[in-house]
Amino acid sequence: MDDAKPIPHYIGTPIITMKGISRRFGHTLALDNVSLDVRRGEVLMIVGPSGSGKSTLLRCINYLELPDAGMVEIDGVVLSRHGVDLNRIREHVGMVFQRFELFPHLTVIQNIMLAQRIVAKRSPQASEQIARDLLAKVGIGEKADSYPVQLSGGQQQRVAIARSLAMQPKVMLFDEPTSALDPEMIKEVLDVMLDLAREGMTMVIVSHEMGFARAAANRVVFMDQGRIVEMGAPEQVFDNPHHDRTRLFLSKVLQH
Repeated sequence: MDDAKPIPHYIGTPIITMKGISRRFGHTLALDNVSLDVRRGEVLMIVGPSGSGKSTLLRCINYLELPDAGMVEIDGVVLSRHGVDLNRIREHVGMVFQRFELFPHLTVIQNIMLAQRIVAKRSPQASEQIARDLLAKVGIGEKADSYPVQLSGGQQQRVAIARSLAMQPKVMLFDEPTSALDPEMIKEVLDVMLDLAREGMTMVIVSHEMGFARAAANRVVFMDQGRIVEMGAPEQVFDNPHHDRTRLFLSKVLQH
């Protein structure tokens, strides 16, 4: 992966605001009164040990997980407000999962066209053109007529990214997008994400890819036991962490 910093871009006012978010699963408190803003054009990386609440927090942003307490606001809309159309909100919040979630019976281009046709009501011609342009953007234009089973894991994940981008989202959420990939496939996915960062896409990423965080993230959030322990620029969090818990975690995941 290219470790150069992305082209600087303007980071504006918050597009995501989370206040006092808590979420329980039985007796387990997965999120404990978490508050967080994500600004327009920001790349925010969430790191932490397994079970720290990272993915739950990400899924609370678009209400794939419903918070037990607290408020989420996206682009001025409070998601818990009566009458809010969550599906309409989610059209503008792309999400890329650990396990690609492609339809196996559809070709690559059909996977990317589907939501455009059904949700965005675009014509077949417009949907196909957007799909082909995005496949070229993520470097697999020649795979348009292949089926997911014919692709590598890295290629499938790039299709999943293209599918999310086809809806022209304001925000992209990534839930450990490289954790299911073989090591040699990770770089091709991270390179696509780095390009998005350079273009100013607002992204919230749960990942253990610390090299990517240094190259692309504006802020890093370290979570443990359902709380935000530390937050700051990558160089501050990685090179001069303030908290013992952060230092202990980083000593185990960073290669020196």
